[in-house]
Amino acid sequence: MLIKCAINLINILPEKTRIKVSEKLVEVFLNKYANVNVHGIENLENAKKPTIFICNHLSNSDGLILNKVLKSINPTFVAGVKLSGNSFTKIGLNVVKTTNIVPNSADTEGIKRIINLVKNGESILIFPEGTRSRTGSMIEAKNGIVMIAKVTGAPIIPIGLSGSEKLLPVNMEGNMEKEEFHHAEIIVNIGQQFNLPVKQVSQDRKEYTEYATTYLMKKIAVLLPEEYRGFYR
Repeated sequence: MLIKCAINLINILPEKTRIKVSEKLVEVFLNKYANVNVHGIENLENAKKPTIFICNHLSNSDGLILNKVLKSINPTFVAGVKLSGNSFTKIGLNVVKTTNIVPNSADTEGIKRIINLVKNGESILIFPEGTRSRTGSMIEAKNGIVMIAKVTGAPIIPIGLSGSEKLLPVNMEGNMEKEEFHHAEIIVNIGQQFNLPVKQVSQDRKEYTEYATTYLMKKIAVLLPEEYRGFYR
């Protein structure tokens, strides 16, 4: 109850103060509970920009971890709108630069905002699965990532993330306010930049989109321990 009251108080502070307090709070929690090991950081050095980062999704802590790892690039994270309506996840939104999208819908306005960000030189990070995995392993991705990459022409960098499902486990009842931090070893594995595969003459739009989505997700899968690969094992 005390933590909830403190978080509610933070969210009504003036913007600059709210951001500073939220940044400090996130830093304290990550330093206390997360032992983050990053591999492949050299793959960011000569990467073309803007970049579309794609990553598997295990926990509400994923954005906080990746925001810290990619601090020098400062990408915009694509986040589901429901995160804005929760007092706990709002703390993360105070820290992480985001653009909203309505999951599992034809959110044309949200897609347009993402595309315009990239066309204007902004790197973005997307979780193509669209939601956190409840199994601790990869689930089938949505196809929207292919359209964004195709329209923008931006190169892609895959990231494999493991351990965050232990850091801030998903509440299976859907109540994010009950989620709590635990000590965990986190591995962030950054892959090499690549481009969408070339469409084959024989492929229609649907066939190519499904093929390209799988191609992208397997780029993430190879960066993960086998037990995390799930649908893309």
